[in-house]
Order: sequence, then C-alpha cells, then structure tokens
Amino acid sequence: MPSRSAGVMRQDWEPVVLHKTKPKFQDLRDPKSVNQALRSGTPVQTIKKFDAGSNKKATAPLVNARKLEEETEPAALDRVSTGVRQAIQKARLEKKMSQTELAKLINEQPKVVQEYENGKAVPNQAVLVKMERVLGVKLRGKIGK
Repeated sequence: MPSRSAGVMRQDWEPVVLHKTKPKFQDLRDPKSVNQALRSGTPVQTIKKFDAGSNKKATAPLVNARKLEEETEPAALDRVSTGVRQAIQKARLEKKMSQTELAKLINEQPKVVQEYENGKAVPNQAVLVKMERVLGVKLRGKIGK
C-alpha cells in the first residue's frame, strides 16, 4: 500500500472549469450540423472540389486546340495496337491468370485490363509498365508499332 505523507491534509477549494471539446472535423461536415449552423446564422463555408472522389489516374493525351480547329474531322485517339493486345493476353494466359487477378496485381480495375485486351483503351505508359513488370513481357516500343 502506498504510504501517505505525514503532513497536514488540506482540501482544494478552487473551482474547476470544464470546457466543451472542439467538434471533430468529421462532425463539422455532418449535414445535420451544417443545417443547424445555417439556421442559427453562423457563417458556413462551402467549397466545391474539382474532380473530388474520382480515381482517374491519367487523362487522354491532350490534342492541340489549333489543330482541332483546323481539322474538319474529329481527332481520333490512338488505341492499343493488336500486337500489344495479343502480347498481354498471351502472357496472362501463360501465367494462368484471370483479368481480375492481373488487375489486382497492377492495382487497377478489371475494366482497365479488359479494355487493353479488347483494344479499346488509350495506351497509358504507367499502366503498360505495371503490366510489363507483372507479366514479364515487353509491351512498349517496337512491339506496339
């Protein structure tokens, strides 16, 4: 047992003030608290974030605006070539992988792998590098031309 000091015991009569905790960030974003703040007249700041919540890693290659205006037909984007499509399918099947398994290994959605194998995707070098690494096959360079 702990021993008590031999000194005189005294009481502390000073008042103790308890403060409310600050609201957490998540609570401030809650629709109920935002509506309550609007009703009470408290200033509320709202910010619209551009492309918030989207997981788009790469955009299509930008086409020069002047070239678009000069051309009479709409610009067609490059698609994955037949050689690259076949190389991806062949390497994936040799490793006995499904499209979903390959997608998980390269941290992409299965739809991305499907588009590459169907030739509908616009080639993204970052995705091709990941596929090359997992499949052990060259997909960029002369094979794609």
